[in-house]
Amino acid sequence: MLKTTIDLAAIAHNVRLIKEKIGPDVKLMCVVKADAYGHGVEKVVPVMLEAGADSIGVATLTEAVQLRRIGVDSPIAAWIWQTDQVLEEALACGIQIAVNSPAQAHKLVEAEIPAEVYIKVETGMHRSGVDKAEWDEVFALLRDAAHISVLGLMSHFACADDPDNAHNDAQEEEFRRALNAARAAGLECPVNHLANSPATLSRPSAHFDQVRVGVACYGLEPIMGRDHGLRPAMTWSGNVFGLKPIDKGEATSYGRTWSADKPGFLATVDCGYADGLPRAFQGHLQVGIGGRLYPQVGRVCMDQIVVDLGDNPNGIAPGDEVTIFGQGGMSATELADAVGTINYEVVCRPTGRTEREYIGDADAQ
Repeated sequence: MLKTTIDLAAIAHNVRLIKEKIGPDVKLMCVVKADAYGHGVEKVVPVMLEAGADSIGVATLTEAVQLRRIGVDSPIAAWIWQTDQVLEEALACGIQIAVNSPAQAHKLVEAEIPAEVYIKVETGMHRSGVDKAEWDEVFALLRDAAHISVLGLMSHFACADDPDNAHNDAQEEEFRRALNAARAAGLECPVNHLANSPATLSRPSAHFDQVRVGVACYGLEPIMGRDHGLRPAMTWSGNVFGLKPIDKGEATSYGRTWSADKPGFLATVDCGYADGLPRAFQGHLQVGIGGRLYPQVGRVCMDQIVVDLGDNPNGIAPGDEVTIFGQGGMSATELADAVGTINYEVVCRPTGRTEREYIGDADAQ
C-alpha cells in the first residue's frame, strides 16, 4: 500500500519547540495551507492548537471556510482571495482576511459586513501586498470604516532562508516604516507579523507581535545547514511488488535510459508520477528498504518505479516496505537537495493513490 505516515507527536514537538523559541510575548500562527503541507488539516490542526498555537493561517478563503466547517474555532487568517462568493461566507464565520490592494480594501468597505483584517504591505517581495504609494489610501479607508477592525500589518520575507542576506534587513526596515505610517494614520495595529519559519528561528528582531510558521511545524529545516531540533513528521512509503533478474547490459523501463553494469536484481515499487513522484526524480532518488538505501533506476513510470538491488544480498522480497522519503530512507530535505528543489515541495508531492495514516502520541513530550 502506498501511504504517508504522519507522526503527530513530531508535530506537537515542533510547535512546542517554536513556542519556547519565541517566548510568551509573541503569538504563534501555524500555517496549514495546502492541506497542512500534505499532512492533513483535520488531524494536524487540533494537535497544533493543543501544543500551543494561538491561531491558524491558510492561503485561500476556501481553505479557511473548510476549517470552520470541520469545527476549528480558533482564529483563522487567509491572505489570497478575489471578489467571489466565498468572501461573504468567510466574513460571516469570522475569518481574518488580508488586504493586498486598494481594490480589496474597497471591496471590504462596500460589503458592510463586520471584518477583522490584516493589511499586507509590500516590503520587497514584489509578489502581493499594498504598494508604498498606496499605504496612506488603504490605511485611511479601513480606519474610517466602522465595521472593519484592523488587527495589524503583515508582510513576507523573500530571503529569510539566507539569514545573512542584506535584503532581510531592508525588508524589516520597510515593515517598520509601514507600521509607523499606519499608526500615524490612526490605526493601532496590535498584532503584526513578518517572520516566516526561517526568520522565526534565526531573526528575533523580526518576531514583532506574532510569527507565521509553516514548514518548521512539520519538522522540515528551513535554513540549509542548520539544525534547530525539529522532527520531520512525514514518511512516504510503498512496497516491493515484483522482483526480476537482470543481466549485464540489459536495460529497464521506458526509453532504456539505464542498463545494468553487472548481473543482479531489480525491484518494482508501487509509486509513480500519478502518485506525485515526478519523472524528473529519475537518478536522484534512493529508496530505503530494511534500513539500507538502494538507487531508483530508469524512467519513473505512471504507476511504478524500478530499484536496483545489486545482487540482493539482503534478500529483499515482494511485500517488503519501501521508504520513498522519511524514516528509513532519504529525508525530504536530502531528496530536495538531490533534485534541486526545496523540502516544502517534496512533502506536498504525495497524491494520487497515496493513503494517509497517523501515528504518535501528540501529548508526549
